[in-house]
Amino acid sequence: MWLALFMAFSLVTGSGPMDTALSATEAPKTLRAAFTVELQSDRARRVYAFDPRKYGAERWKVLDWQGEDDELEEVAANWAAEAAPDGRLFPDDLRASLGRTVQVDDRGHAWQISFRHAPSKNDGEFDVWAAERLQATAWLDPVGERFLRIDYALPRPVPGPEGGKLTRYNQSYFLRTEPRWGISYVSGFSVELEARAAFRKIERRYSANVVQAEFFFASAAAQRDFEQGRTVQPQLMTGLGGLAR
Repeated sequence: MWLALFMAFSLVTGSGPMDTALSATEAPKTLRAAFTVELQSDRARRVYAFDPRKYGAERWKVLDWQGEDDELEEVAANWAAEAAPDGRLFPDDLRASLGRTVQVDDRGHAWQISFRHAPSKNDGEFDVWAAERLQATAWLDPVGERFLRIDYALPRPVPGPEGGKLTRYNQSYFLRTEPRWGISYVSGFSVELEARAAFRKIERRYSANVVQAEFFFASAAAQRDFEQGRTVQPQLMTGLGGLAR
């Protein structure tokens, strides 16, 4: 029997496979996405299509509707109301969230990265509150130099931000790589929580799965600038990996 030898070490986030993986999450602001997403809870299922090139009701439209779940509908409505719903597919603040150094456990097939989430300018009040209480873990493929998933978990029950007690909270983001430009994007997420307040238990459980995505630049000039930058950088910085920014 072969025994795997796991190694633990600290790593500066701006170096090695970590830096390349983070660069892949930092898509240029001119990159957009049209996508189809499936939202699902224990009671309902919704499928929506979003396309920033369309207008009015065609921009965010319902493709399938099954069951009834007011909370799931609220999740969808909030997402649709955003100025750029496709922005959720680009985890461009991950570098700031990880901080300067992280603890890495080499699990062979992937690196398990433990970190304390550092709130970024894009985080809301709950994100800041959660950052102080949740354990954060990222999984990175050191060979492909891409992130695979990010997990947040509550290690123990705590008082909730609006009263009561939060007894369980788990949230995961799943990442894939867009094949043409090598950009990492969020292909799905899941949320599970349990809270107790006023002699009642509150449970929420839902997930989102991006079943189809089309990536494109806001203009031909923006695409040309990105592609030219990607080919020029290796000539100026020979031997350095990562995407050109």
